[in-house]
Amino acid sequence: MTTTQTTTKISKETLGILKNFASINSNILVKSGNVLTTISPVKNVMAKATVNETFSSEFGIWDLNKFLGTVSLFESPEFEFDEKNVRISNGSSEVVYYYSEPKLLTVPSKEITMPEGVLTFTLKQTDLNELQKASSIMQLSDMVVRSDGDKVQIAVLDKKDTTSNIYSLEVGDLPHGDHNFEFYFKVENLKMIPGDYDVIISEKNISQLSNTKDNIVYWIALETDSYYNE
Repeated sequence: MTTTQTTTKISKETLGILKNFASINSNILVKSGNVLTTISPVKNVMAKATVNETFSSEFGIWDLNKFLGTVSLFESPEFEFDEKNVRISNGSSEVVYYYSEPKLLTVPSKEITMPEGVLTFTLKQTDLNELQKASSIMQLSDMVVRSDGDKVQIAVLDKKDTTSNIYSLEVGDLPHGDHNFEFYFKVENLKMIPGDYDVIISEKNISQLSNTKDNIVYWIALETDSYYNE
């Protein structure tokens, strides 16, 4: 880690990304450059975002929500990054916030190379809102992307209950008519920032969701009972 001090501001957009990442993992290792990454403790959700700021050195935050709460004490704060801490200030007020040792943090060990997808579609924010609202009201913890014979359908349900209530909607046409698949997700893993997403699903039980406007990508593991028959 270098000893160079850099004073900068962090945009509301980047702070929003960090807040979103805190819902995936309570800690983070920010590496030098302009790319932020995180991975859930059980390694079933990973995210990467390219931001406007360029960080000059690597630093770790153990409790990201506490860090963001500290930042919220200031209006338009400046950040002075040092070797062991960051000084957050606004006029006469300041906080010296110490970094965490990187070895204590849960961080992505490598880039994900997305396998070839067997299904692609665009998930609109309005549709995701409906699904998550239905999941909450009806207490349904599972989401499935499946063929209904003609269309690609997304539904929320309780797959352990054969009499489960089901809320579903259509999101596009099948690539061809004889597709038969069910790709299962846990609703709690869908922690993207608001927006529309281009979705790629691989039969190797991994999905990629790319924000259509911002340079943010999520990789979410499918449940092991997912299946695909072409």
